[in-house]
Amino acid sequence: MILRQVRDTAADAEVVSELSLAAFGAPSDDPARRSAPTPLQLARTRHLARTDPGGCWLAVSGGQAVGVVLSMRREGLWMPSLFAVRPSAQGRGVGRLLFERALAHAGGCLRGMVCASDSPAAARRYRLAGFTLHPAMRLTGRVDREGLIDPGDIPVHPGNATHLHLLDSVDRRLRGSAHGPDHELMLGHFEELLVADALAGSGYCYRDGGVVRLLAATSKRIGARLLREALARVPNGVEARVEYLTAEQEWALDVGLEVGLTPATSGFVGVRGMRPPTPYLPSGAFL
Repeated sequence: MILRQVRDTAADAEVVSELSLAAFGAPSDDPARRSAPTPLQLARTRHLARTDPGGCWLAVSGGQAVGVVLSMRREGLWMPSLFAVRPSAQGRGVGRLLFERALAHAGGCLRGMVCASDSPAAARRYRLAGFTLHPAMRLTGRVDREGLIDPGDIPVHPGNATHLHLLDSVDRRLRGSAHGPDHELMLGHFEELLVADALAGSGYCYRDGGVVRLLAATSKRIGARLLREALARVPNGVEARVEYLTAEQEWALDVGLEVGLTPATSGFVGVRGMRPPTPYLPSGAFL
């Protein structure tokens, strides 16, 4: 077996997406029924291959890619973004070898954060790496517009690249590090950025169709205002989804219940060397 760095190429991005689908997607013997990778998935792989080549590794055996890990470090915060092993290669030490390479990239980082699936193997690997695992929930369903009553006393407006300093400032306050170049990628691929900046505090939220991709705010009141605004903008007939809510994010659970969304358990949010940031709803891809 060979371990090599993920390259910033379309071919490697396709390989990583196929591996992820094999590890986490619904089984299908019919290639026509397999989900195609999204532009964001492909762009995320190439982006991290550029910004964090030391944290992105492929395992290749017999000419076939059998495992991948993508991870990033931002201002002292290390974050695994993807960790997948092909089912036929599981139990052979592939994940351990990949994760050891990714952990080397974390050298010098005092803090860590990860969004993990329900996989027992992934939970074990992250726990052994020192992460405290917080069970998470997701909210899904059609938005009940009658539950969206909001005084609107905190103005929320569309954001763009001119707000990058505000976004990074909120990030540093909540999790001790900015997203930096990740914001530029998210701005180019998510449908909408919403920003709140008032005397009461500030925050932002990315929405992509019905999915709330990432939300950060300096107070629960601003976080709730941003979440309500994002859900209000979900198109009629489109299912909303809000992911990775831990017990610290009850403010978000309350908003979701008010507008008729259904909670269910889903994966973990892991942290090490830090407390779970709040009010904060992480992105699975960019944390």
